[in-house]
Amino acid sequence: MTGPQWLYGRPTAAELVAAVADFLDNEVRPAVGGHLSFHARVATNVLRTVQRELTDASAGEAVDALAGLGFTDEAQLATAIRAGELDDRAPELLAALRILVGHRLGVAHPGYDRLD
Repeated sequence: MTGPQWLYGRPTAAELVAAVADFLDNEVRPAVGGHLSFHARVATNVLRTVQRELTDASAGEAVDALAGLGFTDEAQLATAIRAGELDDRAPELLAALRILVGHRLGVAHPGYDRLD
Protein backbone atom coordinates (compact mmCIF):
# COMPACT_ATOMS: atom_id res chain seq x y z
CA MET A 1 0.00 0.00 0.00
CA THR A 2 1.12 3.51 -0.66
CA GLY A 3 0.27 6.75 1.09
CA PRO A 4 -1.31 6.90 4.53
CA GLN A 5 -3.58 3.87 3.90
CA TRP A 6 -1.04 1.62 5.59
CA LEU A 7 -1.89 3.36 8.86
CA TYR A 8 -5.43 2.03 8.79
CA GLY A 9 -4.96 -1.42 7.30
CA ARG A 10 -7.58 -3.18 5.27
CA PRO A 11 -10.09 -2.63 4.00
CA THR A 12 -8.81 0.65 2.63
CA ALA A 13 -11.06 3.67 2.14
CA ALA A 14 -11.14 2.93 -1.60
CA GLU A 15 -12.17 -0.68 -0.94
CA LEU A 16 -14.95 0.41 1.41
CA VAL A 17 -16.25 2.93 -1.12
CA ALA A 18 -16.15 0.27 -3.84
CA ALA A 19 -18.08 -2.17 -1.64
CA VAL A 20 -20.86 0.36 -1.01
CA ALA A 21 -21.00 1.25 -4.72
CA ASP A 22 -21.26 -2.46 -5.61
CA PHE A 23 -24.04 -2.93 -3.04
CA LEU A 24 -26.03 -0.02 -4.45
CA ASP A 25 -25.50 -1.14 -8.02
CA ASN A 26 -26.05 -4.88 -7.56
CA GLU A 27 -28.54 -5.11 -4.67
CA VAL A 28 -30.43 -1.85 -4.25
CA ARG A 29 -31.01 -0.75 -7.86
CA PRO A 30 -32.46 -4.09 -9.02
CA ALA A 31 -34.74 -4.21 -5.95
CA VAL A 32 -36.27 -0.76 -6.37
CA GLY A 33 -37.61 1.22 -9.25
CA GLY A 34 -38.24 4.68 -10.54
CA HIS A 35 -36.98 7.63 -8.59
CA LEU A 36 -35.15 5.58 -5.95
CA SER A 37 -33.32 3.54 -8.58
CA PHE A 38 -32.19 6.75 -10.25
CA HIS A 39 -30.86 8.15 -6.96
CA ALA A 40 -29.06 4.86 -6.24
CA ARG A 41 -27.41 5.15 -9.65
CA VAL A 42 -26.33 8.73 -8.94
CA ALA A 43 -24.93 7.66 -5.56
CA THR A 44 -23.06 4.80 -7.24
CA ASN A 45 -21.52 7.19 -9.75
CA VAL A 46 -20.44 9.54 -6.95
CA LEU A 47 -18.84 6.68 -5.04
CA ARG A 48 -17.01 5.45 -8.15
CA THR A 49 -15.59 8.97 -8.63
CA VAL A 50 -14.43 9.04 -5.00
CA GLN A 51 -12.89 5.59 -5.46
CA ARG A 52 -10.94 6.80 -8.50
CA GLU A 53 -9.72 9.85 -6.56
CA LEU A 54 -8.55 7.65 -3.70
CA THR A 55 -6.65 5.28 -5.97
CA ASP A 56 -5.34 7.85 -8.45
CA ALA A 57 -1.66 7.22 -9.06
CA SER A 58 -1.30 10.03 -11.61
CA ALA A 59 -2.15 12.99 -9.34
CA GLY A 60 1.54 13.78 -9.08
CA GLU A 61 1.63 14.59 -12.79
CA ALA A 62 -1.01 17.32 -12.30
CA VAL A 63 0.82 18.69 -9.27
CA ASP A 64 4.05 18.75 -11.28
CA ALA A 65 2.32 20.57 -14.15
CA LEU A 66 1.15 23.29 -11.76
CA ALA A 67 4.55 23.51 -10.09
CA GLY A 68 6.22 23.80 -13.47
CA LEU A 69 4.27 26.99 -14.02
CA GLY A 70 5.07 28.19 -10.52
CA PHE A 71 1.72 27.53 -8.81
CA THR A 72 0.57 25.30 -5.99
CA ASP A 73 -3.12 25.11 -6.93
CA GLU A 74 -5.53 25.72 -9.77
CA ALA A 75 -7.02 28.83 -8.15
CA GLN A 76 -3.64 30.56 -8.33
CA LEU A 77 -3.24 29.45 -11.94
CA ALA A 78 -6.70 30.76 -12.87
CA THR A 79 -5.95 34.13 -11.26
CA ALA A 80 -2.69 34.39 -13.20
CA ILE A 81 -4.40 33.48 -16.49
CA ARG A 82 -7.12 36.11 -15.93
CA ALA A 83 -4.44 38.70 -15.15
CA GLY A 84 -2.58 37.87 -18.36
CA GLU A 85 0.54 36.82 -16.46
CA LEU A 86 1.09 33.76 -18.63
CA ASP A 87 0.39 35.28 -22.05
CA ASP A 88 4.06 35.01 -23.00
CA ARG A 89 4.18 31.33 -21.94
CA ALA A 90 1.27 30.07 -24.08
CA PRO A 91 2.87 26.78 -25.27
CA GLU A 92 3.93 25.84 -21.74
CA LEU A 93 0.52 26.85 -20.36
CA LEU A 94 -1.32 24.81 -22.98
CA ALA A 95 0.76 21.72 -22.19
CA ALA A 96 0.03 22.10 -18.46
CA LEU A 97 -3.68 22.67 -19.08
CA ARG A 98 -3.86 19.51 -21.18
CA ILE A 99 -2.39 17.56 -18.27
CA LEU A 100 -4.69 19.17 -15.69
CA VAL A 101 -7.86 18.74 -17.75
CA GLY A 102 -6.90 15.22 -18.78
CA HIS A 103 -6.31 14.27 -15.17
CA ARG A 104 -9.61 15.74 -14.01
CA LEU A 105 -11.53 14.02 -16.82
CA GLY A 106 -9.80 10.72 -16.10
CA VAL A 107 -11.18 10.78 -12.56
CA ALA A 108 -14.61 12.23 -13.31
CA HIS A 109 -15.30 10.46 -16.64
CA PRO A 110 -12.86 7.64 -17.46
CA GLY A 111 -12.21 7.42 -21.17
CA TYR A 112 -12.80 11.11 -21.77
CA ASP A 113 -9.24 11.90 -20.65
CA ARG A 114 -7.74 10.95 -23.98
CA LEU A 115 -7.19 14.26 -25.71
CA ASP A 116 -5.81 12.77 -28.93
